[in-house]
Amino acid sequence: MKRIFSLVLLTLSALAVSAQIYNPVKWNFTAKHLGGDNYELQFAADIEDTWHLYAAHLSSDEGPVATNFQFEKGAHYKLQGDIKDGNTITKYDKVFEMDLAYYENKAVFTQKVIWSGSEPITGELEFMVCTEERCLPPEFVPFSISKDGSAADDSKSEQAPKENKIFNPVQWKTEMIKLDEFNYEMVFTATIEKGWHLYSQNLPGEDGPIATSFTFNEQEGLSKVGKTTEPKPILKYDPNFMMDLTFFEGEVSFKQKFSVDGSVKSISGAYEYMVCDEERCLPPEWVEFDINLDGTSNMPVEEALADSDGKQLRITGVDLDNPVNDCEIEGAIVKETKSNWNIFFLGFVGGLIALLTPCVFPMIPLTVSFFTKGGSAGASGIGKSVMYGFFIFLIYILLSLPFHFLDSIDPEILNTISTNVYLNVAFFVIFVFFAISFFGYFEITLPAKFTNSVDQKSDVGGILGTFFMALTLALVSFSCTGPILGSLLAGSLTASGGAMQLTTGMGGFGLALALPFGLFAAFPGWLKNLPKSGGWLNTVKVVLGFIELALAIKFLSNADLVAHWGLLKRELFFALWIIIGAGLFLYLIGAIKFPHDSKLDKLSWGRKGFAVAVLAFTIYLIPGLTNTKYANLNLISGFPPPLFYSYYEQANNCPLGIQCFKDYEEGMAYAKANNKPVMLDFTGWACVNCRKMEENVWVDKDIYKTLNEDYVLISLYVDDRKELPNDQQFVYETVNGNKKKIKTVGNKWATLQTETFQNNSQPFYALISPEGELLNNPVGYTPNKATYQEFLNCGLEAFSGGAVAQK
Repeated sequence: MKRIFSLVLLTLSALAVSAQIYNPVKWNFTAKHLGGDNYELQFAADIEDTWHLYAAHLSSDEGPVATNFQFEKGAHYKLQGDIKDGNTITKYDKVFEMDLAYYENKAVFTQKVIWSGSEPITGELEFMVCTEERCLPPEFVPFSISKDGSAADDSKSEQAPKENKIFNPVQWKTEMIKLDEFNYEMVFTATIEKGWHLYSQNLPGEDGPIATSFTFNEQEGLSKVGKTTEPKPILKYDPNFMMDLTFFEGEVSFKQKFSVDGSVKSISGAYEYMVCDEERCLPPEWVEFDINLDGTSNMPVEEALADSDGKQLRITGVDLDNPVNDCEIEGAIVKETKSNWNIFFLGFVGGLIALLTPCVFPMIPLTVSFFTKGGSAGASGIGKSVMYGFFIFLIYILLSLPFHFLDSIDPEILNTISTNVYLNVAFFVIFVFFAISFFGYFEITLPAKFTNSVDQKSDVGGILGTFFMALTLALVSFSCTGPILGSLLAGSLTASGGAMQLTTGMGGFGLALALPFGLFAAFPGWLKNLPKSGGWLNTVKVVLGFIELALAIKFLSNADLVAHWGLLKRELFFALWIIIGAGLFLYLIGAIKFPHDSKLDKLSWGRKGFAVAVLAFTIYLIPGLTNTKYANLNLISGFPPPLFYSYYEQANNCPLGIQCFKDYEEGMAYAKANNKPVMLDFTGWACVNCRKMEENVWVDKDIYKTLNEDYVLISLYVDDRKELPNDQQFVYETVNGNKKKIKTVGNKWATLQTETFQNNSQPFYALISPEGELLNNPVGYTPNKATYQEFLNCGLEAFSGGAVAQK
């Protein structure tokens, strides 16, 4: 216990006084042949000045970790005795207050073996190093030694947890091709791992991913010839951004031609790119180049690194393998899809609503009576009526089939309403048009010549005639069914379901329309129980018109948010919905009328009840006009603009109004001053699953309270393209020895995530203490509220050292 306590204190003190990453020991593994099958394995360590490495055999286990060797079992060799220390120093160690054996500058450990096979000997060693003032945590190094003396050289090979992985799916190669004395062509070739795709230079608008782009530095004597070219990309629906996008898979080459004179020696610039797979996107990468005309790179081998003060991009207190509280909460990123059964059910409900419109309802008794010959329940009539219903269902299924074959007319385009300004505006206009039609000021009908032609074909009799009768119903009822079906599909389809979701929704809609004809044909007596057609059917249609207007406002709001017009902010959105709700209430109580309304002598109890419900909902909307805690209306979460998109002056622009920071250093300073744990929210402006978490999970009362009161929320946007000030841009050396230019805000936070958590996908949530210690296992996209609350509670328990306080 004393040893563990000492190690913890020493490790934390080391991390607190220094922000740099220490790696003071370099290992080298070799095999020395002694004759026959006898070999000596040698483990040599080069140790930096001021540091010392502890021996394999220590006098007590109450002190530091001894250097320890674990060999993987194998039939091809046998250990002879124990590992041997070399020339150690035995001296009083101030850190542990005892005499200890250790090495300085150089250490050699040896192990004799009888080695009969040709396979290498593998294993893992553990070691610990200290100075006079501090110790580093014990580290593990794998080794693999062959008989010829070759070895896996150097150091640390950290094995990240399965859920943590750094992705590097694109490898770039830059070539310079001489066309003639004054013309050259640069070729940038990207090799992309299977399952990933790299975006084209030409993308629709700025609402999706980052397009691949190339920037060339201007210089005298250098002229670009044309634009940077690329091959024909793949045009396909991208589930990450819910829109059709162009991208490349496998390998792609971008080419740029230049005209030069004799003064030009090299061409420099940078390229930016972004890659995604089916479930996640990686932050944009910015890569600089400087290529001589002979094709060699002119980039300096070493660049001066900025000092570590404020420039360190690794939270050194985070130990992924040893969080304070290991709750083992599942944190894998999952791909959310909407169940086809849900889509079918929504389509079915829409079909039932369409039955109550004046275009469809009167057709039920007329059509069934025709097939059953005035009420006769003959088998022939019932069969034809059932066939008629089946054809209605089939027609709606058939209407969806073209979308399975035409990429250019993909039904998933309905899902781009959250990102495409033009489509949002188009839906706004269409839904206002539908609403005016439902109010009775004009009828939306298909050309009479077309419907008459179809109707005439229904006279041919037999199965074909029955089919054309069903088609006639679908066409003449379009003015009522079209807006309902369009509203339903636009609001319910998801990115991942594809055309199959469209077919499923249409099938549910068609089944609801078809059922009455089959059921009433089988049981004609039920027709007597149907309410008679009348003014109530027009009332249903007008009510649907008000609903269409409300949906139209939603689509216009989407366009306003994406384009940042600032026209339809939260308060105006609620004001318009309140006006629509008030108008619907006045209509239901008879205060206002529309062209085709019948005279209203008396309000039915059903109409009164519905009017009261509409009034209650309208009153419920009123707090949305305010700048109070009651403005967040959970019942319609996701429909109005976010809380910070307001005409009122806002303290922050954080999700749901939660106090947050968008800078790591500022947030950590606040956490230390207030002694609160921190939730690092690695997110992105273009991250769809991040928005889903904020709007569907964080909105939960308990989760909201926990985030707002118990944690300091630091939201770090890894795709933020805003450039850092020149004095804050620097070249960073990663733990793998690579050099990376930190140029934008997104570069900074993306590097902080990958360096610290060995993960570069979003959303990614990590709970840490104000000193930067990992409280529990990080999680990714976690749509289950109970699981996410458990994750937050686990962090609080780790921070407090006890049970989480009852909420």
